[in-house]
Amino acid sequence: MRAHRYAMAAVVVALLAAFAAYAAEPVKRSPGQYLDDKAITAKVKAALVEDPGVKALQIKVETFEGIVQLSGFVDGPEQITRAAEIAKGVEGVKSVKNDLIVRSHKSN
Repeated sequence: MRAHRYAMAAVVVALLAAFAAYAAEPVKRSPGQYLDDKAITAKVKAALVEDPGVKALQIKVETFEGIVQLSGFVDGPEQITRAAEIAKGVEGVKSVKNDLIVRSHKSN
């Protein structure tokens, strides 16, 4: 229940930020496409937050014309695979560019 509230809050915050950020976007898209992409990003982030096997705060999500890009550092290869599966399952996602990297755990 708590994760669902956080996920919904993330969606609302992302949509509000979308309106503010639209004017500063260097590559102009129609307002509809821009909002569609922001909604997809918010849905992917919310889905990542709801999955206990993925550390969603380590993953950056960006969307351009329905193509989702995942980037950041995660703890293991299973998180890379799972994050991509989650993103592909979100309505409106055309494809996923998975640029996640496994964080190396070097000892001193």
